[in-house]
Amino acid sequence: MTPQPTAGPDGAVETVFRMEFPRVVAAVARIVRDVGIAEELAQDALVAALEQWPRDGVPDNPGAWLTATARHRAVDLVRRRETYARKLAEIGRDADLVTAPPEPSADPDDIDDDLLRLVFTACHPALSAEARTALTLRLLGGLTTAEIARAFLVPEATVAQRIVRAKRTLARKNVAFEVPYGPDREARLGSVLDVIYLIFNEGYAATAGDDWLRPALCEDALRLARVLSGLMPKEPEVHGLTALLEFQASRTAARTGPEGEPVLLADQNRARWNRMLIARGVAALARADAVASGPTGPYVLQAAIAACHAHAYRYEETDWHRIAALYALLAARTPSPVVELNRAVAVSMAEGPQAALPLVDALTEVPALRDYHLLPSVRGDLLSRLGRAAEARQEFTRAAELAGNAREREMLRRRAEGMGG
Repeated sequence: MTPQPTAGPDGAVETVFRMEFPRVVAAVARIVRDVGIAEELAQDALVAALEQWPRDGVPDNPGAWLTATARHRAVDLVRRRETYARKLAEIGRDADLVTAPPEPSADPDDIDDDLLRLVFTACHPALSAEARTALTLRLLGGLTTAEIARAFLVPEATVAQRIVRAKRTLARKNVAFEVPYGPDREARLGSVLDVIYLIFNEGYAATAGDDWLRPALCEDALRLARVLSGLMPKEPEVHGLTALLEFQASRTAARTGPEGEPVLLADQNRARWNRMLIARGVAALARADAVASGPTGPYVLQAAIAACHAHAYRYEETDWHRIAALYALLAARTPSPVVELNRAVAVSMAEGPQAALPLVDALTEVPALRDYHLLPSVRGDLLSRLGRAAEARQEFTRAAELAGNAREREMLRRRAEGMGG
C-alpha cells in the first residue's frame, strides 16, 4: 500500500513529495531498471523524510535530499543482488553512485533525461490504454490510486490492479528504461501524447458520472504536456499537443453554467476565456512551427483548429472555412470517423447544414460510431437547422440515451423537448 504523505514541518513533506515524486522515481529507475521497485524506493525515501525532517529540520534542497536518499537505497539494493556485477556494467556512468553519500549532487540534465525515460516507459505500447493512463498519472502525476479512481469514477481496487499489472508487464517483457530513437521514436512518442490527451479529455468532457468537467485531470494533463515540451523541445507534435491543451483549457470557466450544466461553444461567454492560456497556446504553436521539418502532425493541426476558435472574439467571427480545411488535412493525415464528424460540423458552419448532412449520413453506417452519442447529436442539430423538427427530436432523444454523462444527457433531453411534438 502506498504511504500517504502527511504534513511535516510547514507541510513540506507532502508538498515536496508531490512535486518531486516523478523525478525521484525516474532517477532510481535508471539504476534498478524496474519502475515498480523504483516507486517502492521513492516511498522509502518519503518514510525517511517523515521520520527525519520533523526532528532535524527541512533540508535546504528537500527535493535533492529525497532523490539522493532513494538513489542511495537503490545502490544498496543492487549491491545485494547476485547480478550486481552485470548491473554495474549496465549503468556504466552511474558507478560512482556506489560509494557516493546521499547528497544533492545530481546533474539537472541527467534528471531530465531520466524523467524522459520514465515518460516513455509508463506509456509503453506493451501496456493497455487504461494501464498506460493509470501508470502515467501514478508515476508522473504523483496521484495516489484513490485519486486516480475518483477521477475516472472506477473502484480503487481496479486502478490498483491496473498499476500492478502494468509494472509486472514491463518487468516480464524486460522493457528497456530508455528513450527510443530511430523509426521507433515517432510511434512511441505518439503513444505518450495520446495518453496525455486522453487524460485531458476525460477531465474536459467526462464520459460518465454527474459532472461535466473534472478540472484536476485537465490540470494534470496540461502540466505533463508542459513538462514534456521542456524535455523534448525539438519535437513539433509535443508543442502541438501543449498548444492544443492550452487553448482548450482556456475555455474551462465558460463551459459550464451556474448549476454545472454544459454550455455549448456557440453560447459561451468568451470574455470568460482565459487570455493568458490562449497566449501560451499561441506561443506553443509558434514553437511547433519553428521546429517543424516534415508534414504537419495531427496535434499541430488540432492546435491550429483550436487557435481559430481562440482568435474569434465572437462566435460569428469564427473562420469556419479555415477550420473545415484544417479538418480535411487532419482527415488525410489520420483518417478517423470522429475527425470526419468534426469536419462535417465545420462544413455545416461554412457552407450550411444541407452541405454537411450527407457527410453525417454516411457516418451512420460506420460501426465504430454506432454507440457514439455525438453522431445523433450532430445530426439532430443539422436537422433542426433545416427545419426538420420531428426528425431532430428523434436524434436528440437517441443521443441522450447513448450519453454516459448525466449533465450531457440532461442537456440533450432538453434539446429534444425544445423540438416540440
